Amino acid sequence: MEIRLEKLRPEDAKKLFEFELENRAYFEKMVPSRGEAYYNFDAFKNSHEALLNEQTKGQSYYYLIKDENGLILGRMNLVDIDKTSHSGFIGYRVGESYTGKGVANKALKLLLETHNRQGIKHILAKTTTNNIPSQKVLEKNGFKHISTGNEELIMNGNSLHFVYYKWTI
Repeated sequence: MEIRLEKLRPEDAKKLFEFELENRAYFEKMVPSRGEAYYNFDAFKNSHEALLNEQTKGQSYYYLIKDENGLILGRMNLVDIDKTSHSGFIGYRVGESYTGKGVANKALKLLLETHNRQGIKHILAKTTTNNIPSQKVLEKNGFKHISTGNEELIMNGNSLHFVYYKWTI
């Protein structure tokens, strides 16, 4: 499957909202919920506009992972960019129908190739202890495990911890 990363645009709001709604239950099995308000379209549009504003200022980059037909398969974000330390934080999610097909792995590789040329030298990531597929994607792309947090996170009745990674040129 061919994929591409496209920077988030104003006209993406409706299709991205539909993608998030369709995959909500799946995402909330692996990561903390974004809260009920996120799934109200008016609130979602406001959030979408705020992300676009951050992107315009160069504080963060937001991408949609799309297939060759323009279908949204997931999203990938590089946020909290610190130009002094040349670092940022990565986050991504792939829709349930597209997991296990190499989408996150390919998208992360594309992102690293792109930002490698834009002065980002360190990217930090975190996932939860139950999200083994995400840990594998990070490790396949050269991220090194730096720690597992001590603070307990209860999600869906399970005791979890955050697992932290770092990628360096």
